[in-house]
Amino acid sequence: MKKSFLRVLSTGVLTGMLTIGAVMPVWAAEYTTSELRIQAGSSSAYINGSKQAIAKPYKVKGVTMVPVGVFKKAFGSEIRLEKNDVVKIKEGPHTVTLTIGSSIGWVDGVKKEMGTAPKMVNGVLMVPLRAVAAGIGATIAPSSSGEVVIRLLQTDDSVDEDEDGINLDAGKTRIGNSYYGWSINYPADLMVLQTGEQERMMTFGSADSSYYLEVYVSDQDVALDSDDMLQQLVQEAKQSGDTVLDRESVSKGKTPYARIVVKDVDGMLWEMRQYINDGRQYDVYLADYDALNYKDLNKRAALLNSFQPTYVQSDRTIKDLSTVDNGMRSGWNDDYGIELNVPAGWSMDNTQMTYESKDGAFLQLRVTSAPTGATVKDWSGQLDKWMRETFTPESYEPIRSYTIDVSGETAEVNEFRYNFGDGWQTEFDVLLQKNGYRYYAEYTFPEEQTQDREWFERIMKSVVIDFDTVSDNFGQLDEDPYLTDKTKTVTRTSKRYQYSVDIPRYWTAYNDRFEYSPVVYTFTGGQFSINVTEEQSVEMTVSQLREAYEEAAKTRKNFKLLNSGEMTIAGVPAFSFTYHELDNGVPYTGQQIVFEQNGTTYTITTGLNDANKTDVQTAALEKAVNSFTFTK
Repeated sequence: MKKSFLRVLSTGVLTGMLTIGAVMPVWAAEYTTSELRIQAGSSSAYINGSKQAIAKPYKVKGVTMVPVGVFKKAFGSEIRLEKNDVVKIKEGPHTVTLTIGSSIGWVDGVKKEMGTAPKMVNGVLMVPLRAVAAGIGATIAPSSSGEVVIRLLQTDDSVDEDEDGINLDAGKTRIGNSYYGWSINYPADLMVLQTGEQERMMTFGSADSSYYLEVYVSDQDVALDSDDMLQQLVQEAKQSGDTVLDRESVSKGKTPYARIVVKDVDGMLWEMRQYINDGRQYDVYLADYDALNYKDLNKRAALLNSFQPTYVQSDRTIKDLSTVDNGMRSGWNDDYGIELNVPAGWSMDNTQMTYESKDGAFLQLRVTSAPTGATVKDWSGQLDKWMRETFTPESYEPIRSYTIDVSGETAEVNEFRYNFGDGWQTEFDVLLQKNGYRYYAEYTFPEEQTQDREWFERIMKSVVIDFDTVSDNFGQLDEDPYLTDKTKTVTRTSKRYQYSVDIPRYWTAYNDRFEYSPVVYTFTGGQFSINVTEEQSVEMTVSQLREAYEEAAKTRKNFKLLNSGEMTIAGVPAFSFTYHELDNGVPYTGQQIVFEQNGTTYTITTGLNDANKTDVQTAALEKAVNSFTFTK
């Protein structure tokens, strides 16, 4: 059962505002959400839809700096200058204290790193936008147009609105999410608390603290009827330790659903509903803080009955909570000064700058240092060489090279295709070099998926890079890992197991703690591991492997034991098994070598895809195996 945010409620704090089992804070009956839209480089801001002239925001070290006065204009925040260099921004219960020239600030008495220091520019005090907005309790999100959107929930009497200020909730009787396709009634006392998991989860609370509501959307490809959903709800409740007080399967009506009422381990009463529509599952949870009997939840029936797993785009009475714009969602990495839009349904890791779809499309951005004197042409040639060393000629095909504009700079694009054996993939490598740094984007997708080719063009058009950010934040960075010489190795030693081995530098460590077992490395199309045990003899290990391979040859049609027999490694007798198999459609050759020294059994396992069995990769793997040496 989802209830992730709810479990936080049951045990303690709700975003610093609500505490279950304690006296709820008294919230004013009239609330409004004030909105500020601002963009680096633009001298116009939009406050509740009204255009305002401001001192032009700018970026430094990836941090957007804005005139401190925008917080007063947008939210009515109190701003005071003390001791000539100390600035305080007060908003409701929050106080942000900044010192001109220092990146260290204080939020509600807690010391914080602000990213960069406030600065006077042409007589205007510029402050870090995100740090101050978060400090006064606002939410911050990027928009597809490059703006930063700051929203703050306030009582009506706390805002100094202009005469032409716009009430964004005027005429809205329902609230929902257009991307995930749901809506529910929007009573006057309902407040948006937070969103999570790329809008899959949205939480709400009432102004008088009497109830809590959550909507969670997940993918569901299995067709379930109302009885199936009821069984699923009951099972999840039992797994959570909840006591089921009432249950119902509703098969009539336009959208069947199931509902249960439970008492959780803390005595809180919940009604939980589940709907399925168009490949998605909608779980709706409502907690009533005042309910003592399951029948007390009947007073919330009208609100829950209003939930629909659909969203009517033409219905202007629905307040849309989705930030998805034209099918895309904004992503950004402040450390590297990169912003972009990616398809809304993709997983997003802005820290690692990796983005992935369920159907196999993958995007990764990386920033590295450029070698002294190297050009993009050099870089492109080295990447092609790396691919030819990694894929056999029949598994790799260059298509074309061309240039595109990326954030006002010319970037080279190399398009090629490759095949591990389970189907051709198309890849675009985007290469941009500026100020001694390289900006690299790798975009891969199954080549029959034409929509993913169109996404590539839209994504690259959306990329915005603040090229000063990297030089401000970083010194020397790693060079591109794809350019590592495949013949270079590093010697690793295990004192506990008394051996050493030479590992190619281009391999990636999956588990490289040599005082433990196993040690595992991977590389494109292959893997290498060393397993050590003192619990089982070499004879027993060989016997078990022989039986396993004989069974595999009988039961797996794509498995073939190529050879087995005695050999020598590190000066001691060993037994080797070599086999060929298909793994999820990818053909590969595997080998296991088993040997013993001083009562300890060692097993070296290798695997290499047929598509990646180049002379270079084969030589690197054989060199690593043959380098294994006992240190005593």
